[in-house]
Amino acid sequence: MTTQTNNSQSTTGTTAGTGTTTVLVTSATGKTGRRVAERLAARGATVRAGSRTGATAFDWESPETWGPALRGADAAYVAYYPDLAAPGAAEAMEVFGRLAAEHGVRRLTLLSGRGEPEAVVAEEALRTAAVGVELTVVRAAFFAQNFSEGLLAEGVAEGVVVFPAGDTAEPFVDVDDLADVVVETLTGDGHTGRVHELTGPRPIGFAEVAAEIARASGRPVAYEAVSGADYAKLLTGFGLPAPEAAWLAALFATLLDGHNASVTDGVRRVLGREPRSFRAFAEATWAGAEADV
Repeated sequence: MTTQTNNSQSTTGTTAGTGTTTVLVTSATGKTGRRVAERLAARGATVRAGSRTGATAFDWESPETWGPALRGADAAYVAYYPDLAAPGAAEAMEVFGRLAAEHGVRRLTLLSGRGEPEAVVAEEALRTAAVGVELTVVRAAFFAQNFSEGLLAEGVAEGVVVFPAGDTAEPFVDVDDLADVVVETLTGDGHTGRVHELTGPRPIGFAEVAAEIARASGRPVAYEAVSGADYAKLLTGFGLPAPEAAWLAALFATLLDGHNASVTDGVRRVLGREPRSFRAFAEATWAGAEADV
């Protein structure tokens, strides 16, 4: 993999720089963007929370919003929607990277997916286009928060998690850990050209996930494994267009074939502490939930 040269004289970041750093956070209302924006603001950065309806207009489907949002920014957190492995992502990264370089952005941190070959193509497109810009890539495992505020939250609430994961284990990463890592790469030094792979402390299967949520919440939660084709049909039944449903099912089949079951030390290397376990996440999220019934 081609990496950029680390610039030890970087002026981006609250520790190395002078004055206030201005950071564009794309997808700032999403699971990761919201947390990254909050943490950056707590560190004293000027945050541009980019979203379709916010004060800083930013929409991945409207490239005309990208340049104005980048103008005057020192750094940016790049969280592409719907996923860096999606069709068109590489082309979007090429345009975004060129605009970032043209507008004098000095540092980018890109959220990517662990074990996604198409995402690597998009990573390289950004790296090639963002000439002279310091780039860090954060490749994340499946989010623990997908069960509490993402695509699986409704199933959890109804007591059954339906997903095409079979008995594959996944080292779920807590998004709070991910956000801490992202902020460190945006405000600290020594991450330029690096790829940080983030996971939780151990892989667990979806059946164990359901059991942990049930234990923490005091409510029954079960896991129902389905095929990719059946999952795509389920998504279309909820109103998702058939091509998008088929793409999502295929993506999950790729991610959950067992090749991502190993753990990494990415969180510990960047933050100097261990990542939060799924059990700890479940306890913090659902403890006492039965009292709310």
